Amino acid sequence: MTQTSAEPAGVGTPPVVPAPRPAPIAGTVRVARRRRYVMCRPEHFAVRYAINPWMDVDVPVDRALALRQWEELRRTYVSLGHEVLLLPPEPGLPDMVFAANGAVVVGDRALGARFAHAERAAEAGHHRAWLSAHGVAVETPEHVGEGEGDLLVVGRTLLAGTGFRTAPAAHEEAARTLGLPVVPLRLVDPRYYHLDTALAVLGDDDVAYLPEAFDAEGVATLRRLFPDALEVAADEAALLALNAVSDGRHVVLPAAAVRTADALAARGYSPVPVDLSELLKAGGSVKCCTLELHARPA
Repeated sequence: MTQTSAEPAGVGTPPVVPAPRPAPIAGTVRVARRRRYVMCRPEHFAVRYAINPWMDVDVPVDRALALRQWEELRRTYVSLGHEVLLLPPEPGLPDMVFAANGAVVVGDRALGARFAHAERAAEAGHHRAWLSAHGVAVETPEHVGEGEGDLLVVGRTLLAGTGFRTAPAAHEEAARTLGLPVVPLRLVDPRYYHLDTALAVLGDDDVAYLPEAFDAEGVATLRRLFPDALEVAADEAALLALNAVSDGRHVVLPAAAVRTADALAARGYSPVPVDLSELLKAGGSVKCCTLELHARPA
């Protein structure tokens, strides 16, 4: 990747809410697109602190099982034709396996992370160094923001979560850095502390989400932008069904979310279940483990 000198769109302007997306046509053929992902092996994975409602320091963690489950996820991506790049794990940083939180990357530009909790603060520098070494110009944020945990690329738009981790001011930083309009969404349920636990990007104009995780304004915004989106049941979302990764056709999601997989299949997607039950003890699943290196939208 090479750095571009183009001025990013949206500098000095407030977040922009795009027009509604067209509803998918019945019988639409879902088309996969090859993706580039960054992952980090859970060699130091543990639950040593509790910074979200899923974490319990009194519940033992089987690191060997976590490694096997993570490796199955990596092999799944490769089998689907995607490229997986590896971020080296660091001792003392047990949550580095959740690589999605370290940045949001579009083309050769990225907004790095500034973590809300001191326990994860050191991760940000490792992400910046790795991305810089791979040709990405990384902006260090002034405000708290946790990468793709709360900033999800949907076509030419960023859906931007706030409420528990990422500060609203970080949304403006993302718009300036990445040159994409931002749609702010407020999360209201602490179990869904990041946007990627409450909403899954399925394609450039399609998402799935849990309405109860958002305030009334956020639900209205999502229903306006994505009138045919899949609204997932609360008991399925509690399995982190929405912490999923899609290539436009294949949707990799937690194996326990059977009803969500069936609903996706009925909409023409190919669900690919993966068991990450051990990593769920820290409040993460498929998407949390996966940072996408997004191509810049045409």
